Formats: sequence, structure tokens, C-alpha cells
Amino acid sequence: MFQGKNILRFIFRHLGNLLILFSILGLLATFGPVLYFEIQYRLIQARGIQYAVSQAKTSPLGEILRKQSNFGTILLGPKEQILIPKDTEFSILIPKIGASARVFPNVDSSSQDEFLPILQKGIAHAKGTVFPGMKGNIYLFAHSADNFWNIGRYNAVFYLLKDLVKGDSVVVFFQNRRYNYKVEELKIVDASDVSYLVESQKQDQQTLILQTCWPPGTTWKRLVVLARPK
Repeated sequence: MFQGKNILRFIFRHLGNLLILFSILGLLATFGPVLYFEIQYRLIQARGIQYAVSQAKTSPLGEILRKQSNFGTILLGPKEQILIPKDTEFSILIPKIGASARVFPNVDSSSQDEFLPILQKGIAHAKGTVFPGMKGNIYLFAHSADNFWNIGRYNAVFYLLKDLVKGDSVVVFFQNRRYNYKVEELKIVDASDVSYLVESQKQDQQTLILQTCWPPGTTWKRLVVLARPK
């Protein structure tokens, strides 16, 4: 009887600490990818690292860089580093934020059943939009979540789009060919606002549109980056 009371007293005494610990672990699991990219970018800024883009993904240097951790190369590597495309068939690289991700083509942006599994692996190219080298809109989207607690399940590479400014470079590889773009504008719009799509489609030129949910882990707004060929 006395031992049972001691056990109960111990449980109640430490219940608050256990709840706090589980809450912290839950937050880390939810927002871990976002924190990872945020810390990585701040380290890039602190060290003054500059990235160049290479197409030679099968080179010995490319294999060495691929096997190293991002934090390892950022902390201990040279200040001039190389970004390697994940797949030259279709990939996007953003030198300023050290981002490199594979793009999956022709994904139905209106079907969560189709695009949510894709966004766990990389970036989605919206079905019905054009491909690099063609006039019209190239629409790439990522970092979506149906609920905020699911944010950790998705690729957070587009989270750092918020740190881009006009003039920053974006590189897309498509069918083993490189396409260079320059950021023209960033905007935060309502989830139902498609005016930027309509306006850019009216122009007789190619527009690269990058889109992610904003704030992270919500479906409240959209962060949109418009870029055009250099």
C-alpha cells in the first residue's frame, strides 16, 4: 500500500515535466525540417559561402559532395562551394540558399491524393503548365501540408524562398539542359488568388513561378516567387 502511494506521488510530481518533454519532442518532429533549413541558411550567411552550379553530377567531386552532410560542408568546407543537381532530367537549384531538389513533372495541383506524396520527396511541377524553354508559366510548388502537425512530413526546401530578393538566381535543369532565371518579384497572396498566374500568362514570354504555403504548415496564404529567363 505504501509503495503504491509512492509510485503515484512520483508520477504526479513528474507528470508536468513529462508533458513538457513530449511537447518539445512533438514540436521538433513537426518543425524539424524548417529549423534545419533555417539554421543551414544562417550558417551560409555567417560564413559568407557562395555557391556555383555544376551539371557534372557524375564527376568524382560531385560524388564526394553528395556523400558529405550539408552541415559538414557548410561548417568546414571552402567558402566557394558547388551545387549539384539531384537529377539533370528535371531539378531546381537556388544558389543563394544552397537548395537543390528534384522536380516531379505533371502533378495535378488540385488533387491532394496526388501531390502530397510527391511533396514528401521533392518539388512538384503543376500539370497543364509549360516546361523550361517554352513560352508561358512554369509552375513549381512545394512544402504543403494538410494540417500544421504534418509539416514535418514534407520537403521544406521551398521554406527559404522567403529569403530571396529581386535579382537572385534560380537554375532549372530539364532534359539535361540548363536554364537560368532571375527573380523579378516576391508576393504573399490569398490561397484563392490566381491573378499572378493570369497576368503572367498574358505576357508573351516565359515565367518561372515558385510557390509554397505561408506561414509554414498552414494553408492560409501562398508565398509566390516570379522569375524570368536571364
